[in-house]
Amino acid sequence: MPKNSKLKSILIIGSGPIVIGQACEFDYSGTQALRSLREDGIETILINSNPATIMTDPSMADHVYLLPLTTKSIIKILKEHPQIDAVLPTMGGQTALNLCIEADEKGIWKDFGVDIIGVDIDAINITEDREQFRELMEKIGVKMAPQATATSFLEGKKIAQEFGFPLCIRSSFTLGGAGAAIVYDEADYDELLTRGLEISPIHEVMIDKAMMGWKEYELELLRDANDNVVIICSIENMDPMGIHTGDSITVAPAMTLSDSTFQKMRDMAILMMRSIGDFAGGCNVQFAVSPDDQEDIIAIEINPRVSRSSALASKATGYPIAKIAAKLAIGYHLDELQNQITKSTSALFEPTLDYVIVKIPRWNFDKFEGSDRTLGLQMKSVGEVMGIGRSFQEALHKATQSLEIKRNGLGADGKENKNYDQIIEKLTYASWDRVFTIYDAIAMGIPLSRIHEITKIDMWFLKQYEELFLLQKEISTYTIDTLDKELLLEAKQKGYGDRQIAHMLGCLESEVYNKREELGINRVYKLVDTCAAEFKAQTPYYYSTFESDMETADGKRYADNESVVSDKKKIIVLGSGPNRIGQGIEFDYCCVHGVLAAAEAGYETIMINCNPETVSTDFDTADKLYFEPVFWEHIYDIIKHEKPEGVIVQLGGQTALKLAEKLDRYGIKIIGTSYEALDLAEDRGSFSTLLKENNIPYPEFDTAESAEEALKVADKLDFPILVRPSYVLGGQGMKIVINKEELEKHVVDLLRTIPNNKLLLDHYLDGAIEAEADAICDGEDVYIIGIMEHIEPCGIHSGDSNATLPPFNLGDLVMQQIKDHTKKIALALNTVGLINIQFAIKDDVVYIIEANPRASRTVPFIAKAYGEPYVNYATKVMLGDKKVKDFNFNPQLEGYAIKQPVFSFNKFPKVNKQLGPEMKSTGESILFIESLKDDEFYDLYSRRKMYLSK
Repeated sequence: MPKNSKLKSILIIGSGPIVIGQACEFDYSGTQALRSLREDGIETILINSNPATIMTDPSMADHVYLLPLTTKSIIKILKEHPQIDAVLPTMGGQTALNLCIEADEKGIWKDFGVDIIGVDIDAINITEDREQFRELMEKIGVKMAPQATATSFLEGKKIAQEFGFPLCIRSSFTLGGAGAAIVYDEADYDELLTRGLEISPIHEVMIDKAMMGWKEYELELLRDANDNVVIICSIENMDPMGIHTGDSITVAPAMTLSDSTFQKMRDMAILMMRSIGDFAGGCNVQFAVSPDDQEDIIAIEINPRVSRSSALASKATGYPIAKIAAKLAIGYHLDELQNQITKSTSALFEPTLDYVIVKIPRWNFDKFEGSDRTLGLQMKSVGEVMGIGRSFQEALHKATQSLEIKRNGLGADGKENKNYDQIIEKLTYASWDRVFTIYDAIAMGIPLSRIHEITKIDMWFLKQYEELFLLQKEISTYTIDTLDKELLLEAKQKGYGDRQIAHMLGCLESEVYNKREELGINRVYKLVDTCAAEFKAQTPYYYSTFESDMETADGKRYADNESVVSDKKKIIVLGSGPNRIGQGIEFDYCCVHGVLAAAEAGYETIMINCNPETVSTDFDTADKLYFEPVFWEHIYDIIKHEKPEGVIVQLGGQTALKLAEKLDRYGIKIIGTSYEALDLAEDRGSFSTLLKENNIPYPEFDTAESAEEALKVADKLDFPILVRPSYVLGGQGMKIVINKEELEKHVVDLLRTIPNNKLLLDHYLDGAIEAEADAICDGEDVYIIGIMEHIEPCGIHSGDSNATLPPFNLGDLVMQQIKDHTKKIALALNTVGLINIQFAIKDDVVYIIEANPRASRTVPFIAKAYGEPYVNYATKVMLGDKKVKDFNFNPQLEGYAIKQPVFSFNKFPKVNKQLGPEMKSTGESILFIESLKDDEFYDLYSRRKMYLSK
């Protein structure tokens, strides 16, 4: 039992919808905490309004409340559950902390006799109130940058006069650097100061002297009630101070820190954690270090909760910070808990890494036309990837291959930037693609000293880049026939993909692959084991690398592979890669359910994914986890090693789906709907033929591959015309055009960004109602799991629409057409598993917009609204384990559920907020209403056309 035996029932506050600055890393933490508490027999009650996450699945907590994160909801829950003893607010990011503080100020916890565990409210207040924090640091002798607090415009002006520029402005009590800015000159100061004061909930800003060019580090700590402290991970930001850590390329363990400075930093972090309050749990401390031999250390901030970096540190080390933090919150001590990976050592044991991890953020600037793309103190990325390798170079390459931005790694893919002025500008004003720009600058011959002078990135990192470029240059002098084993092995050890090596040698990727096979240069898999292989690990969590052969005494040569293949029947589930707009956490929900369902059906489950924020990459979700890029070369090698029965692609969004063709070509079985059917649904021409054969109406359309063809098509179709590229997700590049000039401009733009794409031109049904349906099909029977009507008119992307389940004003005739069309299409496409179909309804006729024979964004929402595990059912159907008629469907919903999109426009103040066919929302929440007379429904309905853009 837990050390505090009084705790029987605990409320956990989730982080709500995904927004930039607070993403699914908090769902990962919250899910870990729930599992951790339930292990100890504690009743868990969860409040979180996000339907897309696995965290709000009924299987995760004893009671799940999908309610808005307000004190009103908290009171409702506490009245329904008077047995709640304590609240754990540290797992839900700033949202949960702010709600906890608000409830505390209103006396709610006191009224219901609820304790706050895992954190001390005073500790939060000290760390968030920058003035108080500064005074405390001075008292304990920890240096900080010269700074002062302003609660008015006048005070702010006075401070600037005293400090001089550049300055940093940071708003108190905000997340993801909201309201933060670096000000280089007086001209911009007034506007940014006003904005910072407005964004802070207490209208306070901290103004500090900008430590531009200083190096930035983070430490992740855990402390128990006995005052034992462990430092889980050191993280170094490759980018110097001035870029938000969430937008920085980060490396673990720290690479360029002297041992004596690291020891000083550890001591400072422990002193800071102990001084802010007496609490048990996780803590994240950020430091700046001067880039000279002195290595002066100053403290930036401390967060007394699990943070964005905790998820990264957990995946980097294999030490589940949130899981252990939850145990500490209920009174356990670190020396009483076991290391979750080795199962034989104590949790009071600091992880050691015999590998390097690199995290690269993933941005979506293409969704925010006109947005300021430079990076600064305010976080702008929507997701992240992590690469694990034996060296920084290998991990860096694996991370760039994981980004899914049509790059094969650093350089060697024909997409290099060769414009000198542009490169210098991108280096001067940190850009999202700086990881590639540095390489391009070296390739162009710009000296490292100049790159360092501009970017202030440590010379050690720049030399690592230079080594990569010199290797590329050397390999380019060979052909596939003359390249020797040593050089090829070096390229692979440094993370270069076969495609990149083929580019250097001027040959095919398959030729490089065959040469590797011939020379015996094969991937080996290593364990992430928290202890640099000093103890045996019980947890199958792997990354790949290349090793030189070892020779045994009897002359046998081999490379050490730690991934032992069992003789059980196996299924591989392909994950969805980094979060981005159009493909978010809902696909992670689907992947986790797919893994659990395959395990129930008797398979050994294998997960491949590279997103450190998610539950699918938790080391105990699948039987085996390969933390690898969802990139063909990596996947194919794992498949060859594991020899699974087949691969599930329809749960990982467009990422996994795009690999279906390759899998099919290489004779690897796709579980569920076949590649032919997936391709047929994407190929507009063949799909429309299928609709015609089944007498199903669709808007008039045609395809074009050039602006000239598009203009000819426009003569046949009436304007407005909806233009969209094939094989994209989240409506990328979709636009409604109303005349030939607009059409020509958009087609030219599209084909420049997505060359050789087949564009689809549809007649846009102006004023139509949009609806969608999700269904499960086994090839014989179809069961419709949900039909939703969008409150917004047709033309706004379904991900940006308020979707109502069940529909609120579609007549019987229309509903019957939707049901008939769904069943006919699902069967005609030979669907085995899930399918989503979108409809436009005009004059009581139901037209088909598109069909996607895969898990869709809305499946988790329907599952939560009806309380049914649809992904579990669909996976068992895909595996042939069950038929549709084997399930006893019993959806439960009183009234209506509405899926509400949530936007992060506040990060891009000057961007056009109009909505259209391209998706812009970053997350969603669920709203339950009893009837259509509800004020909230009326409000949504009255505003439905406000943001529609052509």
